[in-house]
Order: sequence, then C-alpha cells, then structure tokens
Amino acid sequence: MANNKSAKKRIQVAERNRLVNKSYKSTVRTLTKKTLANCEKYKQEPNSDNKDLVLVSVNEAFSLIDKAVKKNVLHKNNGANKKSKINKVVKDFLTSK
Repeated sequence: MANNKSAKKRIQVAERNRLVNKSYKSTVRTLTKKTLANCEKYKQEPNSDNKDLVLVSVNEAFSLIDKAVKKNVLHKNNGANKKSKINKVVKDFLTSK
C-alpha cells in the first residue's frame, strides 16, 4: 500500500486511466464485431443500403481506432493491424458477389 500522498494520487490516476482505456478497447471490439455483422448482412442481401451501412461502420471503427492510437490506448502497430484485418474482411465481402 502507498505510504505518501503522491503515491496514493498516482494510484487514483492509474485507476482512472485504466477505466478510460478499458472503455476505448471495449468500443473498438464492439465496432469491429458490428462491422463484421454488417458485412454478413450485406452478403445475405447485397443492396446499396447494406453497402452504405458497411462503409459507415468501417469509417466509425477506423476513426475510433485512430483516436485510441492517438491517446496511447493502443500501440500504433496494434491499431494498424486491427484496421488491416477489418479492411481485408470488408474488401472480400464487397468485391465478391
């Protein structure tokens, strides 16, 4: 347990940052799953509405991943790998008919 005031404050700050980082990571996972689900939906019913839905969800996911990298929640290579994985799946779904 921390003995001095500054160490106690660092514990509080670390806990607060951990919760914020956890929120970012959770949202990244959620948006990734949502994008993949929208791709499946597009595969079942390939129309322009579903295609727009896929593109919007990809943009949201990429935006959040970039923000997480900018705030040092994710490492830049980790963010790039996540974006690459999403982009590969989306590209396969949109080009194959």
